[in-house]
Amino acid sequence: MTATASGLAMSLVASSLLSDEDTRRYSAEAKQQHKPLITFLVDNKILGSAALAEFCEQEYGVPLLDLDAFDLSEIPQKYLNSKLIDKHHALPIYTQGHTLYVAMSDPTNVAALEDFGFSFGLHTEALLVDELKLQKAIVKLTEGVAEALGVDSLHDNDIDGLEVGDDDLHEDKAPSNDADDDAPIVKYINKVLLDAIKRGASDLHFEPYETKYRIRFRIDGILHEIASPPVNLGSRFAARLKVMSRLDIAERRLPQDGRIKLKVSATKAMDMRVNTLPTMWGEKIVLRILDSSAARLNIEQLGYDSEQKTTYLNALAKPQGMILVTGPTGSGKTVSLYTGLNILNTSERNISTAEDPVEINLPGINQVQVNPKAGLSFASALRAFLRQDPDVVMVGEIRDLETAEIAIKAAQTGHLVLSTLHTNSAAETLTRLMNMGVPAFNIASSVTLIMAQRLARRLCDKCKAPEQIPAHELLALGYSQQQIDAGLQLYKPVGCPECSGGYKGRVGIYEMLKMSEAIANLIMEGGNSLQIASLAQKEGMRTLRQTGLEKARLGITSLAEVNRVTSG
Repeated sequence: MTATASGLAMSLVASSLLSDEDTRRYSAEAKQQHKPLITFLVDNKILGSAALAEFCEQEYGVPLLDLDAFDLSEIPQKYLNSKLIDKHHALPIYTQGHTLYVAMSDPTNVAALEDFGFSFGLHTEALLVDELKLQKAIVKLTEGVAEALGVDSLHDNDIDGLEVGDDDLHEDKAPSNDADDDAPIVKYINKVLLDAIKRGASDLHFEPYETKYRIRFRIDGILHEIASPPVNLGSRFAARLKVMSRLDIAERRLPQDGRIKLKVSATKAMDMRVNTLPTMWGEKIVLRILDSSAARLNIEQLGYDSEQKTTYLNALAKPQGMILVTGPTGSGKTVSLYTGLNILNTSERNISTAEDPVEINLPGINQVQVNPKAGLSFASALRAFLRQDPDVVMVGEIRDLETAEIAIKAAQTGHLVLSTLHTNSAAETLTRLMNMGVPAFNIASSVTLIMAQRLARRLCDKCKAPEQIPAHELLALGYSQQQIDAGLQLYKPVGCPECSGGYKGRVGIYEMLKMSEAIANLIMEGGNSLQIASLAQKEGMRTLRQTGLEKARLGITSLAEVNRVTSG
């Protein structure tokens, strides 16, 4: 007999409802079929469910509840743990104070009460229910969730094959896939994650509101709503995602950061960075897909023209100096830096990076995750790098004067330094450093290249269509009369099954400011960003706007997209 059925089995024998021999046989068969004894007896019509419920009420003194008269929609969603319900064939139905009442047809199932109590941190009490009514209620709840999520369509080998793998950042093992993997919530989350990967999304947003729940993907820099599941399932989505990323399920008042390694096949795994944020209506969870293939992009794929590529490669080839990449969040700065690091990554060089966070692992490069709470800041990591004989140093972001000063000192003493700032243009980066308190002569002597960038969506080659724009408007936009006379043709998005609204993928738009003697002198004289930008353009620098217009002229992107990413 199973441990959970032994109390009931002995009572049935003692009351002469079953013989000892029959009870042993039925218990063995029930165990073989992975069923509780009482479910086996009712399913095989050995004893009636109503008679068993009446017997248990008299035998154990547990109150009998009519589940047909109970509104299942009132069950708190956070207690509907599919794994526990299936494991114990019991259903938590309501709370009163610090007590969780659990409906069960076998009141001797103490293990169920202990498991539910431990999982939710509550005292538990049993409520006796008819076995057939309990089966009906469990099926109704499970099918209700499945129907609401369209789980019937989720029988896909790819979805079933998804596994949460071991994460290098954790020593403990990942949660194993068990019976809970058959639950509708788990299958639905797996489907959403797989869809996001297949559609090339960079971020997933799970957002609870008062009367709506929204799931959105960021594809090619633009958010798209892809699903609106029932709002009452929000807490269960949050719980599942937090389990996958090893976060504290009980902590709902503070933001948390975690990571998921999702094994999508035997040979491929995807890393996802997870952040939770308490909002008025529940926890918003954002997952960022960290695609390691993006870090291995060939420089030809990033969208540089021949002159810009040569400028970047020449700066990387210098043994010392500072290369700064600037732009807003999501403008592709990390990919540009990683591409440069991969070019530099040879056995002859010692390369160290300080990042927050380390998004993608790069073999052969010493990557450090900064941790300000533990005293490991960008500045302290940079100091340590300089004591370890570095050739190339990458600082994730220059946020303060201390970090800037150490980075500049490194660039002046024989090291190549790569870093980022959040400014809108290349010229503004120089004035930002001066505003931080970095002396002008240090900036002029250390910075070799500043690269401002944006990401514009690429037009889909299969459906883009010519766009007719009057000549006077093209002139106003910045095109020359010579280009117009040569038959300038711009294109617009259309949309087809192969793309997302007429766009597929993204391309970089760059503005590269090389440090020249004239610009260095202007910085020393205290020139502002407008003066620096004007001088740089006279020396041949093309602005973000000009580079974007050239991409539109070549049919790579649309004029509307250029306006979107370069306006302001």
